[in-house]
Amino acid sequence: MATSKTNKARAEVEKAKLKLAEQQSRLKELEAKQTEFENLEIVDIVRGMSIPLDDLAAVLQSLKGGESPAAPTSGQVDPKLKAPRIITGEAEEETEDETE
Repeated sequence: MATSKTNKARAEVEKAKLKLAEQQSRLKELEAKQTEFENLEIVDIVRGMSIPLDDLAAVLQSLKGGESPAAPTSGQVDPKLKAPRIITGEAEEETEDETE
């Protein structure tokens, strides 16, 4: 009786190992497909940016280094630039920022 239980357990282990191997193989296939789709998406995005191929490496390096691209895209203004004066028709007065 103990032998039949052992054989049954051994068979279940082999069956589980087979299923595990099949699932691992399927996982590798799915991961490869996911990587392929991600790569295609990246290529589509880069092509949509209309960046010349010669400049692409420099743009990617600047983004990798945390630098912003040459042209501001966030709508932020350079902090060195002064705000424009508002003309109200009255005499303009200089503020502290303008006198520096």
